[in-house]
Order: sequence, then C-alpha cells, then structure tokens
Amino acid sequence: MSDSVPSDPLSSDAASNAAEAVDLPVAACLDTILAAAAESRPVVLKAPPGAGKTTLVPLALLQRKIVDDGEILLIQPRRLAARGAAARLASLDASELGSRIGYHVRFDRCTSKQTRLIVMTTGMLLRRLSEDPLLENVSCVILDEFHERSLEIDSALGMLHRIRTTLRPELRLIVMSATLATEPVVDFLGDAVSVHSEGRAFPVDIIHSPHLSKQPIDSQILETLPAALARTAGHVLIFLPGVREIRRTHRMIAASGIADDCTLHDLYGEMHAADQDIVIAASKKRKIILATNVAETSVTIPGVTAVIDSGLARVMRFNPAVGLPVLRLEPISQASADQRAGRAGRTEAGVCFRLWPQAAHRSRRLHDSPEIERADFSSAALMLSGWGERDALDFPWLTPPSLETVDRAKRLLVSLAAIDESGALLPVGRRMMRLPLHPRIARFLVAADDLGVLFDASFVAALLSERSPFRSQSLSLIDQLEKLKRFLDGDARIEIDRGAAKQIQRVAKQFRRIMKATDSSPQRSEDHHALQQCLLAAYPDRVARRRNHDNDRGLMVGGRGVQLANAALARETGTPSKYFLCIDVDDRGAEALVRSAVPIDLEWLDASQIRTVDEPFYDPAKQVVIARRRQYFHDLALSESPIECQPSPYVAAVLAEVVRDDIESLLSEQKQGCLDVSKTCSFFALTATGFGYPQT
Repeated sequence: MSDSVPSDPLSSDAASNAAEAVDLPVAACLDTILAAAAESRPVVLKAPPGAGKTTLVPLALLQRKIVDDGEILLIQPRRLAARGAAARLASLDASELGSRIGYHVRFDRCTSKQTRLIVMTTGMLLRRLSEDPLLENVSCVILDEFHERSLEIDSALGMLHRIRTTLRPELRLIVMSATLATEPVVDFLGDAVSVHSEGRAFPVDIIHSPHLSKQPIDSQILETLPAALARTAGHVLIFLPGVREIRRTHRMIAASGIADDCTLHDLYGEMHAADQDIVIAASKKRKIILATNVAETSVTIPGVTAVIDSGLARVMRFNPAVGLPVLRLEPISQASADQRAGRAGRTEAGVCFRLWPQAAHRSRRLHDSPEIERADFSSAALMLSGWGERDALDFPWLTPPSLETVDRAKRLLVSLAAIDESGALLPVGRRMMRLPLHPRIARFLVAADDLGVLFDASFVAALLSERSPFRSQSLSLIDQLEKLKRFLDGDARIEIDRGAAKQIQRVAKQFRRIMKATDSSPQRSEDHHALQQCLLAAYPDRVARRRNHDNDRGLMVGGRGVQLANAALARETGTPSKYFLCIDVDDRGAEALVRSAVPIDLEWLDASQIRTVDEPFYDPAKQVVIARRRQYFHDLALSESPIECQPSPYVAAVLAEVVRDDIESLLSEQKQGCLDVSKTCSFFALTATGFGYPQT
C-alpha cells in the first residue's frame, strides 16, 4: 500500500519547524532506521536525551512513504510525556493536534478519523492489545524510553515480538532507549538492526556535597538553592522523591524569601494536565521547579540550566514476607543521576548539585533493575490471561519472572475469581480487564456494580488509587468517603486538598463511565456494609482476626501479625466485629502496620473457602487426648469449640507420638536404647495401617 499522505506534506510553517528538528543528532541515523523499517526489520535505537529520537523518528515514518496506511503508535511511559510529545510533533508537522497527530492517555484522548500517528501511554497500548490482539490497523509501534524497563513495557515488548514472529511479520517495531545496554534487546528480537546516535548536550558541572548530611532534604535544598541561582541565569530544576517532599520544600523556599524574584512550581504525575502545561511552557521569568522523577526523562522543560538532585526516589517493591507491594525510599542509580544532571545542559552549559558525596556515588548501582524483578505481577498475569496466555513462564520475556512471582500472582487472581486454576480468564476477570487499575481495585468495582453501590464505590476506588486529599492519617476509608462527598457538595468547612479532591472526582466519574459501558447502571447508595463486602471481594487474603488480649493487634490470613496504626482505627474496626479487613498495609518489622481497615462480618466470607477440621491433641495436664473443632478461612482460625473425643486412627496417632516423645525423653542418656524404642514405635505405626490406622 502507498502512504495516503502527499509526498511533501509540509507547509512553510512546518518546514521552518522541521528545519529546527533536522539539526538534531538522530537525523543522521534516519536513513538506516527507515531502510530497516521498509524491510520490516525491528530497530533498536540508543540515543541520549536531546538527540531527537522522540520527534524525528515518528515524523519521518509519517511523512515518508515507508509504512502503509495503518497507524503509527508512539509509546511513552507517562501521561505527561505522551501529551507533550504529541503537541511537539503536531507543531513540527504544522498540523492541528488531534488531526494527523494525536494522543491517548488514561481518561484523556485527542484523536480523529484522520489521525495516523498516536502517542499513547504503555497502559493504553496494553488495553488496545487486549481488545485487538493483532493490532490489525497498526503498521508500526515505537517503544520509547525503554530503558525504564517497567513491567508494562516488558509485557508490551513480549506481546509485540510474539505477534511479529507468528502472525504479522510485517508489523514494524522500533525500540528506543537513552541509557539501556541494547545488546540483550537486539538478541531477543533476533533480526534487529542496532543503531546508535550521539547526543547533543552542553557541558554540565557536577558538584557533589562534601559529606552525607543528616539534615532533612528540604533543609539541604534550601542551603543549596542560593548557589544554584547564582551560578546560572536559567531555570532551576529540583528533583525530590515525592509529593510530600515537594510541598514541604515549596513552603520552606516561599517562606525564606531567597527566591522572591522567581516563580515556584510543582511538577508530578498526578497533577491536572493544565497545571502541568503551565510548568512546562516557556517563560521569560525565572522558574524554580520542584519535581519528582517525572522530569527525569519524560518531559523537557526549556531553559533549565541548574539542577539540584536529592538523589532519592520512591520505588515500589513487592515484599514476599507480607505478600504486599511496599513503597520504599531508595537512592537512585548512577544512570538516573546522569539523566537528571543532563537536564541542566540541554540549551547551554549548566550545573548540577548532588546532595551526596562523590565516594557514595561510586557505590550506587549502575542501572535500575527491571520492574519485573521487584513488582507485583498480578496485573501482568491478568493481562496475559486475557491474551490467552495461560502460563506466564511460556511467554517471551526479555527478563523472565520467577516461578514464585508467577505463582503468587496466580493465587491472587484465582482468589479474586478472575481466572480459574488452569489460568483461563473467567467472566469476572474479563470485566476487570476493562478497568485500567490494579486487579484488586478492579474487582472491588465489579463487585460494587453487582451490588448497586457503584456511585460510592467509584470514589472509594479513586481514594485507593490516587493521591489522598487528606492530611490526617487517622481517617478511616468510610470517613474519607463521607468528608469527600460533603466537600464536593459544597461544604467549605472540610479540610482537604482541593486539587487532589477534584482529581478524585474526575477519576471516579471515569470509573463509572467505564462500568456503564459494560451495560451496568451506576446507582447512588449509602450502604456502607455493601461497600465493605465489595472490599472483601477485592482483599480476601487480607482478612484479620483481632487477638483476644490486644485491641489494636491481629493475625492476618497467611499468618502475618498486624497492628492497627492508631486508636481511632482500632475503635472503628473493633465495634462490633472481631474481624477486620486490612486495606493499606505497610511492612514494619515484626508486625505489618495497617493504615486503613474496615470491619467485616463473618457471614460475608465465601462459604466455599471455609473448612471445618476436627483436631485431636494431647493435654499433658490431664494426660488425656481431647478434641476441638476449628473453622478456618484459608489458614486463619475463625472459631474453636471442644468436642467429644471418639476413638479413631488420628487419636491413635496422637498417642503414638506422645509415647514416642516420652520414651525418648526418659531414655535420652541411653542413645542406643532410645534408637531401638524409636524403631519399635515406627514398626508398630507402620503395621497399624493394616488395621485402619495412619502411618506416623
């Protein structure tokens, strides 16, 4: 097929914009890239930030007759990056955003029937693959920023590789990375062409702190900021690990007065798109931008000439001890530090202040580990089941997951009724896949849809998946829901982060819209018990029983001890139920800290998961075998009652064990005699099986 776009589609404005882009280093590699694409060979491009890979490669594919009439998908790891790249590409193409070039991110889409190049997040690509496993109308997929090695992008690479090698060898695939060693990717894809481009960056002076400071990060930044402002005349970009640190540092800088001639801006992924655009937009007034690692590679802020790097990031890791993902504050890798420093040298020479010594820098890991080695695998496992991949270990992974990781994810999905034991997708799982959420939250919304409490549940799901609008850590989930609704109904007395609250309102509305697309009708309901039942459907492995002797401590399914974070939470979950559901759990030493929980009723538990066991045991005080009847939910004992002990093979086995232990104890100094008696006991236990008694 021939390209439907004229051979020279550029207007004079586009030509002017394109002239600027042609000067970028990747321009020298375009002929090699396009020649490989013309032969449907995969391309692996390594080019540092600023080389022009994100703009020049997709534009060249769009504007030249290399691919057919199908779509070109440019995949970005974050919404901010996707929207920014689409706007930049449309500007270079001198076309209106949403016409030839558009974007598709979570809850936001700007495309039309004429759109040929779509910039989308990795999550949107995975959703499209679940709906259209062959990508029928797509000619080329470009995976950008592949060095981040998220679980989503690794999943996408594996699926695209399988499509190309089985059913669609003509599908073009381009993998682009800033820092990743490309050899493993080239070997994985088989017939790939490896392309390397030099970058174009100005020198950046790296200044390390002389020693590790014990001061808080915000205090260190406040001390460093005057030097950063004095060394250059451009904007200052400050990297912080999270929103909490951003806000605290923002307040300190504003109160200090040292930056009164600058504008202070925050930048993080959960911000509203319009607010992010203000931060990124060119400005003659000097800016100080406080950002998470979203500014590391995903977006270019023009005019930055100084960087202050805290050297920290929050990383999600799966903790097998509690079976939960845990957000940990960790030092960034050397590669990430280089990426951050490079932001100061995009337009002119710059400076980067690192808040750690040079000796400590050398001990940092070279690169970030792939997310598949540390993250919760359940979302990927559900997606694979939706693709018909019943065994995740048979899927083509660049870095395969461990057997333990796969088994853990499968057990969770089975408990959520998303898949069966063979890995086949069940109807509930298919409904869950429509939601761009962790399987637990998706299961919660499906249950709420069934019980007619979707309106309230949509807000609870948003509270669980988005940044909290409340400063107080003592509010229960139900209290948060009620306060949020009162604020949205106009109660100005509620202490709340208005921006976060509005974001939750937008997200909740999108959840309801998606669920309505499944032919369900959302209803407004005030039934908190129904909400708690829906949460139980999403967290069946988080049921806990309060310890009899301690009101704020309990035992969770799996045997993990837990402690409720505060007295208010203990009171709410303790009246009237002895059982509660752990929603937000943080691993802290000997016991896991429960920051969010709800009370539950035993009648809500899935009866098929409750088993009754009669257990004989020896009472040494009475020197007799007695029996008790226990009910278990999974491995958590729910109830216990004494029962009459009837003669049985199990009672005989208990007695045999007691006799053996007693004899061995009495003859502990006569080892040979002990050994002979032990052998005799074993002989009797073995021969007793002929009379219906079990072996011991």
